[in-house]
Amino acid sequence: MADMAKQIVETNGLPDVASLLFRVVNGLGLLNLFLLLLIKAKLLLGSYKLHSLQSKFLFLHPCQVDDGVVLPDEASLYLTAIEDAEYKDDKIEFWNNVYGFDMSCIKKQAMMEPLVDTVDQKQIVTNCHLLKTMDISKMVLGDASFTAPFKLIAERDDYIHAFVAYFDVSFTKCHKLMGFSTGPRSRATHWKQTVLYLEDVLTICEGETIIGSMTVAPNKKNPRDVDIMVKYSLSGRRCVVLRVQFYKMR
Repeated sequence: MADMAKQIVETNGLPDVASLLFRVVNGLGLLNLFLLLLIKAKLLLGSYKLHSLQSKFLFLHPCQVDDGVVLPDEASLYLTAIEDAEYKDDKIEFWNNVYGFDMSCIKKQAMMEPLVDTVDQKQIVTNCHLLKTMDISKMVLGDASFTAPFKLIAERDDYIHAFVAYFDVSFTKCHKLMGFSTGPRSRATHWKQTVLYLEDVLTICEGETIIGSMTVAPNKKNPRDVDIMVKYSLSGRRCVVLRVQFYKMR
């Protein structure tokens, strides 16, 4: 954040006006004018909390006890694409001009942090693609890292501003098959959906296809964070794009 503050001052031509002190606040002493900008972004990852699997591996795995059962025992991860111009303009493009100041350096950081929120099903532009199905009762820690291809087909002419990931779970060991979905076409849940905003605005026509892959892995420095890489391409009548984007879920 300190580096971003320095870049904002330089971008707006204010090095002679604004002085930045990179010190602990308690040691600054008395200042004639003290302006503190605190920009805090906290994302709660409810849709794909990889580190929570570790407890299951250590204490709940059936191999640790006789006749052990893990419920839910099956999970499927899905991906779709949405139109979301209003939110992206309000929360992402907002940094280009903050009350007359260019704070666009924060925009890149904002793009890298997925949003956990409820998506209106009317925003969905493409089909929903199954990325991966996992047998939770048999998973090991290494299974939390994977790469999965996807193919999203436009169901109408529209713009695409983001990918949306969500999961379904099943209780297959019950007498009656049960489960639920956290997808935007289902009843809203505590987990909501995970929105990955795109650097490009994709203009897509009905029937055109976005082809790509998603790579998910725990962060090497902090395994509670999740690193996500999305590769995608579109060769349409109105839009041609080939892009790789990186995200960090905190």
